[in-house]
Amino acid sequence: MTRAAVTTDAAGSAGTGTGPGGAPARRLPERAVAPLRGLAGIAGLVVVLEVLPHTGLVSADYLPPASETVGALWHLLAEQTFWTALGDTLTGWGLGLAISVVAGVAAGLVIGSIPVLRAVTASTIEFLRPIPSVALIPVAVLLYGTDLRSKLLLVVYASFWQVIVQVLAGIQDVDPVADDTARSYRLGTWGRLRHVMWPTALPYVMTGVRLAATVALILAVTAELVIGAPGLGQEIAVAQTSGAVPQVYALVLVTGLLGVAVNLVARAVERRALHWHQSVRTEVAV
Repeated sequence: MTRAAVTTDAAGSAGTGTGPGGAPARRLPERAVAPLRGLAGIAGLVVVLEVLPHTGLVSADYLPPASETVGALWHLLAEQTFWTALGDTLTGWGLGLAISVVAGVAAGLVIGSIPVLRAVTASTIEFLRPIPSVALIPVAVLLYGTDLRSKLLLVVYASFWQVIVQVLAGIQDVDPVADDTARSYRLGTWGRLRHVMWPTALPYVMTGVRLAATVALILAVTAELVIGAPGLGQEIAVAQTSGAVPQVYALVLVTGLLGVAVNLVARAVERRALHWHQSVRTEVAV
């Protein structure tokens, strides 16, 4: 065999992903490789956080080693106050998210399906939506103090806009031809809403729910941290005041893990609800 033939054969083997003798080369699927990369990144971050305080570049009084943070987290898991605070945070998050989703979907469907109502409320929505929820903290404290209702006020206000904006976008994306066809078949408002508008708007709705779930958790912890409502945020503030730095980082780590769990659950629900949608089927195929 000539040198040119060997080169061509090797290039063809590399381009087609075949091994010696024409056997197909084994390659891990992307779905299996992605979690390994994520774990490698986490492991690298833990190593950096463990080594950095010992180098003297950062004082251990402000950034304790990762081993101390893990030890503080282990002690927290054995305390009843930690689980009570976690339950309070999840209660405020869950109730606020449920209220905002129900209200946002209902309001979005009603406003989006009535053109006149949408035109009338467009300026109001665009005015209220950019207002930061933290700006309502004084109002929440005046109305409800440090009660659960003050936390719900901030959570619902922030999450509601995430849902209703997505629902309105979904209703606007409805195919006019499909809507006219439904009208020609004399489908009523409920029929068009069920068979035409809702299937089109559902992907937008699930996106809004996923965004609202994350925003609700952020606002729940923020309300606890600033207002003093019971929960993980309040525990972080107490640990900071008492100078328990490893415990502060441990609680921050818990809130981060909680955020990751919320996002994973929201994505799983989204894939379940949209199993028929092209985007989900493409993702599963890949």
